[in-house]
Amino acid sequence: MRKTAFPCNSCGLCCKNIGHIEELKSFDNGDGTCMYLENNMCRIYATRPLICRIDEMYEQFFHEQLSKEEYYDINIKACQQLQREEGWNESEIKWDEGPVLPSRMEE
Repeated sequence: MRKTAFPCNSCGLCCKNIGHIEELKSFDNGDGTCMYLENNMCRIYATRPLICRIDEMYEQFFHEQLSKEEYYDINIKACQQLQREEGWNESEIKWDEGPVLPSRMEE
């Protein structure tokens, strides 16, 4: 299934795991979480770094090596891994029709 935009569910897990990303070291609040993440929302969304922009990163750096679908699949697998590490069960990790936000995250 071809997607026109990355199917982010705004769970915030990517923003809670930036400690290993060199480009985001200055954003790390000391525990691997981005200092601009608040209630799973980015306080600087409109001006967030390029590395935080899936579609723009694709266009600038990966469009010659990968199809957009391949690039999304790689990023979806990374999201799924973060979700598993966070303890999400497999029924919560659905990407065939877009990700499903776990009920415990909806509170």
